[in-house]
Amino acid sequence: MLSTIQAKLLIVDDLPENLLALEALITREDRVVYKAYSADEALSLLLQHEFAMAILDVQMPGMNGFELAELMRGTEKTKHIPIVFVSAGGRELNYAFKGYESGAVDFLYKPLDTHAVKSKVNVFVELYRQSKAMKQQVEALEQSRREQEALLRELQATQEELQRAVRMRDDFMSIVSHEVRTPLNGLILETQLRKMHLARNNAAAFTLDKMNAMVERDERQIQSLIRLIEDMLDVSRIRTGKLSIRPSRFDLSQLVAKLLEGFAPQVQAADSTLEYEAAGPVEGNWDEFRIEQVVSNLLTNAVRYGAKSPIGVRVYTRDGQACIEVSDRGIGISEENQKRIFQQFERVSAGHAVAGLGLGLFISEQIVAAHGGTITVSSRLGEGSTFCVRLPLQENR
Repeated sequence: MLSTIQAKLLIVDDLPENLLALEALITREDRVVYKAYSADEALSLLLQHEFAMAILDVQMPGMNGFELAELMRGTEKTKHIPIVFVSAGGRELNYAFKGYESGAVDFLYKPLDTHAVKSKVNVFVELYRQSKAMKQQVEALEQSRREQEALLRELQATQEELQRAVRMRDDFMSIVSHEVRTPLNGLILETQLRKMHLARNNAAAFTLDKMNAMVERDERQIQSLIRLIEDMLDVSRIRTGKLSIRPSRFDLSQLVAKLLEGFAPQVQAADSTLEYEAAGPVEGNWDEFRIEQVVSNLLTNAVRYGAKSPIGVRVYTRDGQACIEVSDRGIGISEENQKRIFQQFERVSAGHAVAGLGLGLFISEQIVAAHGGTITVSSRLGEGSTFCVRLPLQENR
């Protein structure tokens, strides 16, 4: 690693022959020697390059070597460069002392000792390389530490996501078992009751009116089971990207009106009322079955959480979009819950009575998104909620 680090050396002297001689003395393949004929040239090179050491002639016209060294020591970029002074004067102590005071690490006298110059340069170059290598190692370690911290954060996030998935799975299984048990229990009780009447030869329990009531009860329980199964199948289709959309042209206002007729008994049983407003026909190309599924989910939630308040439904157009609004004046949804209700298995609790798989809004949002539309909610606790579905009016491509 050390051998790959190239060292740059700066030599400064106002005499070209001195520079050539010194350059020839210290040049090697793994070094680059820069020559400066004055302190001003040296300063320019010092700003452009990172040097392993600088060899400065003391006696130069204009700015001398000591003054150049003092400038180098006062600049952050150059303050740590080792400086070796070269003097053609005698070995007067005051020169050497002044050199060391200016920041020199060594002092050489002309004529130069070839072996001493090579040896000193080799030492400083080696120290520079070791320092550079250590700095690179520290940077590499720091980079490795940052990468490990990032990886650790990713692992922690993955672990949290896995734990959340496990909790979601457990919650889902608990919800499914509870929701499936409800219609099954109804069917089981009905079956046991009929077996008891048959065992007692109680033909009066099987009159036409009573048989019709039995069939209606059975149908409701079976439809509940079918709804649960369809919701789970839709989630599977969404995850695998196989949720099919089959557009056809139809009137959205008419679809919602028919759907509300079917919901009337359910709304009446919840001691609620329906208020429908449509601004004439709203035609477009959408999947009729899927849009009906979305509106049914919104109506079911409005009945469930509407606290027996009137339910308002509007169909209209705005800004090139078909809009469906379903409003209630029930328990409302907190701002925090509004951020998560469109996620899988998320439900808003109405007291202690919580029903459904928590998939309706998730599936609805996916269906609307597949049509290129959006679904949003506006709500305040205790003041009800308004869900708005917006669908593009242009033909689906």
